[in-house]
Amino acid sequence: MFDESISIVEQSSKNKYGQYFTPSMVAEFMVDLAEIDTNSSILEPSCGEGIFLDVLLKRGFYNLTAFEIDSELGKQFDFVTYKSFVSSNIKEKFQLIIGNPPYIRWKNLEKELKEELATNALWNTYFNSLCDYLYIFILKSIELLEDNGQLIFICPEYWMNTTHSITLRNYMVENGYFEKIIHFNETPIFNNATVSVVVFKYIKSKNKSKKIDVVKYYKNRILSPKILNQIKEEKSNSNIKKFSVPQFEKNKRWLLTNVAEIDKIEAFEKSCGSETSIKHDLFSSTTISTYPTIGDVCDIGNGMVSGLDKAFQLKDEQLNDIESAHTIKVIKAKNLEPFGYNKTTHYIFANEVEDEKNFKQNFPNFYKKLTPLKDRLDKRYQYNRTIPYWHWVFLRNHHLFNSKTPRIFVPCKERISNKDNFRFAYVPSGIFPTQDVTAIFPKKETKESIYFILAFLNNHRVFTWLKNKGIVKGNIVEFSEKPISGIPFRRIDWTNDKEVTLHHEISNLTEKYIKHSEGLILNKICALMDELLD
Repeated sequence: MFDESISIVEQSSKNKYGQYFTPSMVAEFMVDLAEIDTNSSILEPSCGEGIFLDVLLKRGFYNLTAFEIDSELGKQFDFVTYKSFVSSNIKEKFQLIIGNPPYIRWKNLEKELKEELATNALWNTYFNSLCDYLYIFILKSIELLEDNGQLIFICPEYWMNTTHSITLRNYMVENGYFEKIIHFNETPIFNNATVSVVVFKYIKSKNKSKKIDVVKYYKNRILSPKILNQIKEEKSNSNIKKFSVPQFEKNKRWLLTNVAEIDKIEAFEKSCGSETSIKHDLFSSTTISTYPTIGDVCDIGNGMVSGLDKAFQLKDEQLNDIESAHTIKVIKAKNLEPFGYNKTTHYIFANEVEDEKNFKQNFPNFYKKLTPLKDRLDKRYQYNRTIPYWHWVFLRNHHLFNSKTPRIFVPCKERISNKDNFRFAYVPSGIFPTQDVTAIFPKKETKESIYFILAFLNNHRVFTWLKNKGIVKGNIVEFSEKPISGIPFRRIDWTNDKEVTLHHEISNLTEKYIKHSEGLILNKICALMDELLD
């Protein structure tokens, strides 16, 4: 039934140390988080093959209730109700609800599940078609908890900061508090899925704890009993970090980072302007920044799409004059560095040519290179039109890239494991980005120089802000137009002589650093930016 859902891996896995990971290890780890006795009422709302039920029964818990929509699963238990948990009219309240609820995006829901939700009162009260199936499992479970009851789930962590989960998150703030969150980042826990995972313990209560205990495990490695035990005992090391965060608040981003870093983020936003305000309705919440953003001072465009990248790359091919005039220089994401780049690649770019006869006659070397790949090129996504095999399939933002102005490139995705910087790079005019790169162009009316903007984007404050408030999936930060446009920006007060002087000094030093890459210059840039932002 849930072919698009995520569930705990069903087979044992062995890591390079010879230690085995089994699904029951995570179930046991989660049961250990619960503070209950053996006669406590316990619910598993989506029991699957019964991994949690096995652990609970072996530990002597007997007052168990379970739901499963697939009648072929969990047959070894005589107390499983084979109905949809979402639609079931459940009168009982529970002291513990535990499990691995299904995660299915609305677009992937089967027709009967969408029809079920369309008539579901809870769904229609709190959610809409922009929300995911996971949300109603969390919310309904809280509804079914006794006062001071515990909800312990393992699930993807994306919902803790997405816009469309705001009604769920506000409901959780109003009806209880988080006691503990364990963040596994990209640790392989779910079968056939690389996804950032959390285990959370939530208490339904009108009384609130002041803080949430957070444990983060950073290593992308199959779990072992030793690692889980270290996480359970909260033993900090290079891969396990423990800290506390304040309880989450309504209509605010939920940040799983330490208080010092939260303070740093807030200080950075304040240095760029004043506080943020919130505009929200039932289904969404919009943060209205009263500080300027990069989107206010720059145009931003995602790179062009060839559809078959290597086919268009040129190496040592001999070209005629017409062909040479129909090439472009491209910088790939792998060749970007902070402030600069190390290599360009030449690409075929003959989208002006419409006729294949003309292409064959005037571009013989291009023709020779591309015709063996014609079948693959014809199978590229066509964007609802017929695209000649020698054309790039999507020239998004080409007019922007073709402008005779310098630009800033950044990889459209950046892994932040063991890093403290991103790769915003200065690029002169005449060089293009492909789909793995996003380009940033100062607007004509922007008075701040491209060199100042570049130094600002490469500052450690922007790194901290993005890894917490950007679009982050596991250890990957995304740099498409929307997340870049939301980065706070410190505009210069051009009536303030000190700020103007700082701007010019930062700009001059940044231009110099691009050419010479001397560490002392970079240190001076950072010191001047500190003077401006502190």
